[in-house]
Amino acid sequence: MKILVFNGSPKKEKSDTMHITRAFLEGMQQAQKQEIELIDVIDKNIEYCRGCFTCMHNGGSCVHRDDMREILEKILESDLLLFSFPLYGYGMPAHLKALIDRTLPLSSMAMQKVGERYEHVAQANFTKLRYLMICGCGFPNSKHNFEPAVAQFKLMFSANHTVITIPQSPMFNAPEAAEVTAPRLELVKEAGRQYAQSGNIDAALSEQIGAPMIPEETYAAIVNAGK
Repeated sequence: MKILVFNGSPKKEKSDTMHITRAFLEGMQQAQKQEIELIDVIDKNIEYCRGCFTCMHNGGSCVHRDDMREILEKILESDLLLFSFPLYGYGMPAHLKALIDRTLPLSSMAMQKVGERYEHVAQANFTKLRYLMICGCGFPNSKHNFEPAVAQFKLMFSANHTVITIPQSPMFNAPEAAEVTAPRLELVKEAGRQYAQSGNIDAALSEQIGAPMIPEETYAAIVNAGK
């Protein structure tokens, strides 16, 4: 499988969330050999979408001359797009959202009804693509935190999507927390193995992965003590 990873964290390789993503990819590699390319989005020159719709009228050519041209080519060559990012304002970081906005050239102005909603008709064939979101946040639990980002992701990629969310993710960058983070990363590796083999992750395993690693009150107290 050809996997294109978008690391949306401005911390790049030091990202809390990338600990989770690397474990997931390791699990996939253990199941079968994968071809993986990582893009640190913060390093790319990606202009903001102007909303001029030029790309949707002229076969996908954008008025901007930046790194998105090459990125769009890589997207169409891939089998899986993996979006790894920390929760910013209950959504994705701005530079990753800019990248998402600039995928507009993949669509045309024409619309079609799919189920109960309308979608733009594609200008390219990317039906083979699968989409995976891995998102971490610094809150003690997942309640009323990830919902906006998850809803947006599922609307953007209405088919073939999978979501992994993990609270307390700053612990992955704390060596002293290895006693609890290491077992969690093993669960993430198992999720990667399952996904590589079947394209799915067991619901019970997903629930385990998304649960707090330590009691919420303990985590909040540790964070507040170091503020």
